[in-house]
Amino acid sequence: MDPFFLWLEATPLSQWITQSTSVFAFPAILSAHAIGMGLAAGINAMFALHILGVARGVRSRELSRFVPFMWFGFWLNFISGVLLLIGYPTKALTNPVFYLKLTLIAAAMGLYVLIRRRLFDVEDVVNNRSLRFIAGTSLVCWAGAITAGRLLAYTYTRLFATW
Repeated sequence: MDPFFLWLEATPLSQWITQSTSVFAFPAILSAHAIGMGLAAGINAMFALHILGVARGVRSRELSRFVPFMWFGFWLNFISGVLLLIGYPTKALTNPVFYLKLTLIAAAMGLYVLIRRRLFDVEDVVNNRSLRFIAGTSLVCWAGAITAGRLLAYTYTRLFATW
C-alpha cells in the first residue's frame, strides 16, 4: 500500500490540502466537513429524538421537509471527507478507527432508511417499539461515528508514507 500512499500524497491536490496556507485548503475543507456532519447527524438525531418522544406536538410528516438538508449535509460530508482522505491517506487508511467510523456511518444511514420508510407513514411513532429501538440505535451509531472521527486526530500511528 505504501507506493499508493506515496503517489497520492505527492499529487498536487494532496500537497495543496496539507501544505497550502490558503484558508480554502485544509481549514475550509475541515469546516465543510463539520457543517456537513452537523446537518447529516443533527437532522438524523432530530428524527430519532422525535420517535423517542421529543416534540410530540409536531406531526412526523412535517419533519420530512428537513430531508433535503440532511442529504445535502451527507454529500457535503462525503466530498469533504474524500478531500481529507486525499490529503492524509496514510493517516486514515492505516487506522482501524477510520474503518469503525465508516462502518458506523453506513449503519446509521441504513437505519435512516428504515426510519424514513416508517416515520412519515405511522402517526403514533412514540408507541411503536421497533421504531423506537431503531431510533435509539441510530443515535448510538451517530454518536459513535462522531467520536471515532474525532479520535482519528489522536490515534494514528503513521501520518505520511515513507520512502
